[in-house]
Amino acid sequence: MDATLQSVSNAARLLKAFLSREETLGVSELARRLGLGKSAVHRLLTTLAAEGLVARDPDGGYRLGLVVFELGEAVRSHMDLHGAAGPVLVELREQTGESSQVGVLDDDAVVYVDRLESSHSLRLMHDAGRRVPLHCTSSGKVLLSELGEEDLERILAGGLRAHTPHTIVEPAALRAELATVRERGWADAVNERELGVASLAAPVRGPGGRIVAAISVGAPITRFRAIPRPRLARCVVEAGEAVSRRLGWVPEDERDGARPSTPPEGRGRSRPPSSGSGSSPSTARTNGQEAAHV
Repeated sequence: MDATLQSVSNAARLLKAFLSREETLGVSELARRLGLGKSAVHRLLTTLAAEGLVARDPDGGYRLGLVVFELGEAVRSHMDLHGAAGPVLVELREQTGESSQVGVLDDDAVVYVDRLESSHSLRLMHDAGRRVPLHCTSSGKVLLSELGEEDLERILAGGLRAHTPHTIVEPAALRAELATVRERGWADAVNERELGVASLAAPVRGPGGRIVAAISVGAPITRFRAIPRPRLARCVVEAGEAVSRRLGWVPEDERDGARPSTPPEGRGRSRPPSSGSGSSPSTARTNGQEAAHV
């Protein structure tokens, strides 16, 4: 094992030493447990402290830092999400016949953490764990729609790569698209990341109401077009709400014993527009994409 990997291994061993449940450990005790010199342990602790993984107490001992807690919460939330989404994904696939997945935001990409393949012989072959762009996928648009202005500006500043002739590449056009997503409560992407592929996604909300993931269906465009858009949107939005409820989210109009009321227009609307609304819900696009006509 080279020196770099050895140092990583020693850092991992040092962190795991705190699994003993002792609140603080000193340099001497850590050196004894790890079989390392005090100077080596001190260098490891200094590095880990700089990253927030450990913190030094006034008495000179060390304890786990807040970053470790944050990492644990991230793992727990993903485990909770997996448990909450599993049964809903099964039902969504049965309703639509298409591949269904749940994606989360990871820096400047979507990572699919759960996925069920379509039963069709012709289907989209994407593994769970795959990273895909934000600006040209339905899940990515849902996750971007509630992102803070500073984070959104950072992503826009990095450039919007054109994956196909239909990809949104202008920041103003993407902002308009995200406004539409917030208003109607779901997003679609047709021919934007890959020609011949389409998807539709809806938010998954945590107990506090913030978007924590996106649930979506994806299919070859010929089959995607064969499903009436209002029906598909309704299925996905209701799936997103089902997962959200399993995570502890309660719609605002049901809190404090209030009776459910007619869903308001705008963000968080629990039902997509019906087929009798008079216009396609996708016509708000400003970049002339084919998606406006499906």
